[in-house]
Amino acid sequence: MPRPRSFDETETLRAVRDRFWSTGYAGTSVDDISTATGLGKGSLYGAFGDKHQLFVRVFGDYCTETIDGVRAALDGPEETAFDRLRAHVRDIAAGTAADVDRRGCLLAKGTAELAETDATIAARAAEAFDDYEALVLRCIEQAQAHGDIDPAADADQLALLLLAVLRGIEALGKAGRSPQALDQIAEGALAVLPRGARSIA
Repeated sequence: MPRPRSFDETETLRAVRDRFWSTGYAGTSVDDISTATGLGKGSLYGAFGDKHQLFVRVFGDYCTETIDGVRAALDGPEETAFDRLRAHVRDIAAGTAADVDRRGCLLAKGTAELAETDATIAARAAEAFDDYEALVLRCIEQAQAHGDIDPAADADQLALLLLAVLRGIEALGKAGRSPQALDQIAEGALAVLPRGARSIA
């Protein structure tokens, strides 16, 4: 009979994620992971598999948490859809500015490093970005239905534009752009959204 695990899986995976997040996939060795978790290589391999399997696990979990957070921020009734969308864009800029260590987003970081050569990571990243776009699109369509965004505007195009802006804010923040610049980008993106009759009245 196998021995029961004597470690907290959630805490272990959080430590693994933080290590990959800080130093990237290539820059993180199994020895680094062992040090970060306090577990020997045998325990790590037995519980989670090799380094790649560990990264796939924590990357997938991070993508799920990220999209769940976006869903919580953007879901709601039509009458507050534009307010939620505006708050989300501003929150991304503010959160990026507050990331003084410039770790950025593990989704973006893992995608940039591995998507070209790792089909598993590429597929999970694409799924996450598709989900993000769909949530933004739904919020835009709700704002159109309520008259806060012009219903004649192309909602799909606006969703792609906002997704690109949100990911661009993260990239520029990681590159060291000032909080003021990030805020200007967020406000500029919101300003170009075609407003509907309700917002003009």
